Amino acid sequence: MTKYDSINTSGLHIRKEGRAGRITINKPSILNAINLDQVNIITRALWNWASDDEIQLVILDGTGGRALCAGGDIVSLYKSRGDGGDAAASFWCAEYRLSAMISHYPKPYVALMDGIVMGGGIGLSAHGSHRIVTECSKLAMPETLIGLIPDVGGLWLLANTPGHIGEYLGLLGEHMGAADALYTNFADTFVPQKKLSALAAAAADPDGDPIGISIAAFASAPPPTVHANYQEEIDCIFSAPTVELIQKKLDASSSSWAQDALAALSLRSPLALKLTLAGIRQIRRRRTLEDSLKLEYRIATRMYNGGEFIEGVRALLIDKDKSPKWTLPSLEAIDDKTVTNYLSSLVERPELDISDVITKLL
Repeated sequence: MTKYDSINTSGLHIRKEGRAGRITINKPSILNAINLDQVNIITRALWNWASDDEIQLVILDGTGGRALCAGGDIVSLYKSRGDGGDAAASFWCAEYRLSAMISHYPKPYVALMDGIVMGGGIGLSAHGSHRIVTECSKLAMPETLIGLIPDVGGLWLLANTPGHIGEYLGLLGEHMGAADALYTNFADTFVPQKKLSALAAAAADPDGDPIGISIAAFASAPPPTVHANYQEEIDCIFSAPTVELIQKKLDASSSSWAQDALAALSLRSPLALKLTLAGIRQIRRRRTLEDSLKLEYRIATRMYNGGEFIEGVRALLIDKDKSPKWTLPSLEAIDDKTVTNYLSSLVERPELDISDVITKLL
């Protein structure tokens, strides 16, 4: 088992198929949400395959037909709320290190982003070298709804979208179909869902073409975009320096699109909105995934320990009353010092360290 030739446990099926290392998330009842054990198992498999000459590429997918991965198992994090935040910090540390590992992986990493791909699912897929979407793909970073910020490198991905569409997607958590995922650089290639099995078989074939050629053989044009059609209006509104001014610009617009966006903002954690906007803009200046992951770890652990994340999960997934009582109930209640404190270096626990991950892979 030391080389992870075959593992089928903990909601994961990890095995070798031809020249490929295959990772299949197998928890369809919870839309393939992942926990710490799964993150650790995937990480160990990738470490072993990195030095295994029989493995020439990695393929990630999910079972059930509805999702690659809907995110982290946040309900379990909620249930651990009495442990001082250790479970959440351990999960995010392992998850973010895995995202960095995928980004620097020395072999092709093919993510079949079919169905729902949100939060932690983005971290498992959108940092890979070959990111495939289908007509059923639904990508999103919806964390502001649960009192969190886009993480697993989400701030970095959003900061590197065209114009200011990253602010729009990050603040509102809007879903992206295949075309918008391609437009925003969250994905690379569109392949019809019915061709995914054949694509995986061709990619794993020891005598097959190089992976880029194999994927191109199954690619086609995606369905029409949605969000990209509003790029000019998005840039005009979401380039504003504060969330308050973004709200005012949305309110002043007569378009139904802007009014829908305004209504969606009102459902989000005000603190999460301010931290998301500040985080995207800070990472846009620094432009490295590693900086993003370190910043996200600071913010996420503080939002957990401060209760914002706990209250968001309670309202949406535990009591399901959809009436969160946020720690800071309005944008006006959050000053610049509060935002700066959330983004500042950690003193209450060690900072996230991913330097060893990159060093070992390069």
